[in-house]
Amino acid sequence: MTQRPFATNPPVAAQRKAATGTPDSARAWVMTAAAFIVGFVVFGVLYSFGVFLSAIVEDFHASRAAASALFSATGLGFYLAGPATGHLGDRFGPRVMAAAGAVLMGGGLALTACIGQLWVGYLTYGLAVGVGASCAYIPTLALIGGWFVRQRQAALGVAAAGTGVGTLAVPPLAAALIEHYGWRVTDVILGLGCFLLLAGCAAMVRPSPLTGGAEGRKLRQVIGSPSFLMLYACWALGTTALFVPFVYLPAFARELGASQVAASALLSLLGGMGLIGRLGTGTLGNRIGMVRLFRACVLIMGASNLLWLTLPTYGGLILFVVVLGLAYGARIALMPGVLIEFFGLQNLGVILGAFFTGSGIASILGPMLAGVIVDRTGSYHWGIVFALAAGLLAFLTIVPLRHKAAAHRNAAHGQAAR
Repeated sequence: MTQRPFATNPPVAAQRKAATGTPDSARAWVMTAAAFIVGFVVFGVLYSFGVFLSAIVEDFHASRAAASALFSATGLGFYLAGPATGHLGDRFGPRVMAAAGAVLMGGGLALTACIGQLWVGYLTYGLAVGVGASCAYIPTLALIGGWFVRQRQAALGVAAAGTGVGTLAVPPLAAALIEHYGWRVTDVILGLGCFLLLAGCAAMVRPSPLTGGAEGRKLRQVIGSPSFLMLYACWALGTTALFVPFVYLPAFARELGASQVAASALLSLLGGMGLIGRLGTGTLGNRIGMVRLFRACVLIMGASNLLWLTLPTYGGLILFVVVLGLAYGARIALMPGVLIEFFGLQNLGVILGAFFTGSGIASILGPMLAGVIVDRTGSYHWGIVFALAAGLLAFLTIVPLRHKAAAHRNAAHGQAAR
């Protein structure tokens, strides 16, 4: 029986008819630049929350747990809204969603600067900023796959690098602004910057010229397929393991005698290595194959915890961070391409959104379970063993994974020819 891809959603189909540009063209790289900027803004703002924490605690005379719940609410808003924002992006196109993200993120930050009670911030920051980030990021990231064929993985790597650059650049900028102007004015400045940059990206993006199906299957069949479930479990487990060093590595280094600056520098190094890993996936992905390289990165991420476990020195931690950072950065950049290999381009936004909920689960389970283990045992040793076990189990879940990459590539080329 001849199978046909999903029908294109009418609003996007109408936009695509008016879209100009061909795959791998100069315009395709403009779309990549827009995705880079969106990632820079979204994750730069989200991951700068730590520099606001002390000021918010002091201003509201709140506990650190209550204040840090703002970040948790934002993360949950971002990840849990993913399936909805991905679906809306598939239906109405990336321009509408990036514009909505500009209004929600920019407005949410500005409103947070005006709150008089901390609980209001759970709405203005947790809900508005989190959902706005999801509106902007997921549909824009999903857009890139349909603008490329030959250079798809290189473009996805560049787009993913925006998150790394934002994570490195925005937190120190926010810290400097807070020192000079206070946290409320800083929120207004960041809100204005978010609005202008995301609105600019909304003006840049266009629907992709390529469409591709998931071999004729309905969307619910894709989400419930063994391949998706294996990839989802792998992502959730691997990210659970990843959050353990993100949360506990500086404290571990401090117990070894490292200074506060040296301990926090490990996270900066982890971010820098992650950025390099993102940018290095294009050539390797084409030579080795994206799925094979994805498997290797998952294995390296999990096994790298052996370095943390067996080399408890500051030099050993540096080696651990370098290996983990390169692998985790590459894994992030490869993930959209791997999903395209298995499920095609159609409805990629909602597939990405559903997939990202695994990160939300991991953000809760990883630090919490590791913290319980460390508290019960009185040592980081078994917390590291937990990260090692979760990371290796992530690899085992995708060992049996098989894909038909050639079929999806042929489908993509066929759509381009039309």
